[in-house]
Amino acid sequence: MKIRILTVMAPLLAASVALGTAGSSKAAEEWFVLGQSTVKSVDPSVNINSEGNRWKKDVKWVKLAAEGADVKIDKVVLHWDNRRDDTVNDLGVLKSGGQTAAKDAPGRKGRLTGVTVQYQILNNAKTATIKVLGYD
Repeated sequence: MKIRILTVMAPLLAASVALGTAGSSKAAEEWFVLGQSTVKSVDPSVNINSEGNRWKKDVKWVKLAAEGADVKIDKVVLHWDNRRDDTVNDLGVLKSGGQTAAKDAPGRKGRLTGVTVQYQILNNAKTATIKVLGYD
C-alpha cells in the first residue's frame, strides 16, 4: 500500500516543486534605473544617488545611459557600500539613447550607494539626462 501511494505522489510532488521554483528564479533579473539626473553643460560633474531600499541597490552589474544629447564621459566613480570605490576613466562619447558596457559589482553582488560622473555635453546642447542602470 505504501509503495502505491509513493508511486502516485512522487510525480505530483516533483511537478509542484518545479512549478514553484520556475516562477521565483526569474522574478528580479532585469535592468532597472537606480538613479538619474538632468545635467547641464555649464557643470563639470554630477553626483547621482541610488534610489530605493537596501535590496533594490544590491546589483550584479551597473551601466550608464544618456538621453537628450551626446555626452563625453571623462570619469566615473562608483560608490559601493562596505566596498572600495571603483573609478573608470575615459569612457568616451555616450551617444543619446546609448548605454555603456556593463561594469561588474565587487563580489557576486554589491550595494551601490551612488555614482559621480565627470562629463562634457557635446554639440552645443544645454542639457542631457544621465541614468544609472543596475542589473539584479
